Amino acid sequence: MILDELSVPIVLAPMAGGPSTPELTAAVSAAGGLGLLAAGYLTAADTAARLAATRELTTAPFGVNLFMPGPATPSEDFADYLAELGRTHELGTPKYDTDDWDAKLDLLVAAPVAVVTFTFGCPSATEIARLHDAGSQVWVTVTSAAEGRIAAAAGADVLIAQGAEAGGHRATFVDRVADDATDPLGLLALLQILTAAVDRPIVATGGISTGAGIAAALAAGASAVQLGTVFLRCPEAGTNQVHRAALSTDTPTMLTRAFTGRRARGLRNQFMAEHSATAPAAYPEIHYATAPLRAAARTAGNPDEVNMWAGQTHTLAPELPAGELVGQLAADTKTALTTALSRRFQSC
Repeated sequence: MILDELSVPIVLAPMAGGPSTPELTAAVSAAGGLGLLAAGYLTAADTAARLAATRELTTAPFGVNLFMPGPATPSEDFADYLAELGRTHELGTPKYDTDDWDAKLDLLVAAPVAVVTFTFGCPSATEIARLHDAGSQVWVTVTSAAEGRIAAAAGADVLIAQGAEAGGHRATFVDRVADDATDPLGLLALLQILTAAVDRPIVATGGISTGAGIAAALAAGASAVQLGTVFLRCPEAGTNQVHRAALSTDTPTMLTRAFTGRRARGLRNQFMAEHSATAPAAYPEIHYATAPLRAAARTAGNPDEVNMWAGQTHTLAPELPAGELVGQLAADTKTALTTALSRRFQSC
């Protein structure tokens, strides 16, 4: 199990859409953690190029994350929403695709990495077996005990427990507006529930930006933590300048489907405030439709019309090289654990 071989129990979250780079992935792996390279939104050819670039930068193990494709959404389910947006914004063409799923899976079987992780669902037992035969471990991101049981039954080696605090897209296997009335599980609750329900190592993710946070997750049963937001301001990250600047502000986060048609946590802005209530579950169709308006906002330096995915502890993200940040977090984790263990319980 690669988790047992890491010198630091830190996994880099695969932040698709810009922040994930070979440089960031390699830096985290070289520092003793496990870097994950995001393949979401990339073609198989682009993924292969990034794999090659990462291998040029480090000989340490690293992993790749894939998005599980879901079903297409009927156009009538999102036509009214796009008409609403189209009155004030230039839109692209809504389209469905599988994110080059088959070709990327074939690539990772032919050119295996240490770990392949999955978001938005669980691959089939046959697909997991192919990756196992190629020498890769398979990790599946889950948000509930039910999803954890599905992943374990399919053959997943590790579960990534995503708490509600996490930035970016919710990893739920199914995204339904009707489910919004149910509060998503926070990380601490999810860790306890998963530990009791499924016999698999767990990597905790969501709202962790300090050594104390890492220590808490480890104490709650996690074997390691997966961190994303805390790395967004590292020089190796491909975070755009609008997003990078906003992270240090005390802007609150919220969950929204307004930008992509799939629930995600980001820094609250005008677009989210105006359109979240009417945004349908239609991913990736809405993602493609809003791509031009988001690109225009980034170019114009306008934070009110671009998705800035971030977890709830985004204000704690420092401007440090990734390797230095991993080392600092590891040291702070040891201090936090020592401090916690040194406390005495007073008898009542």
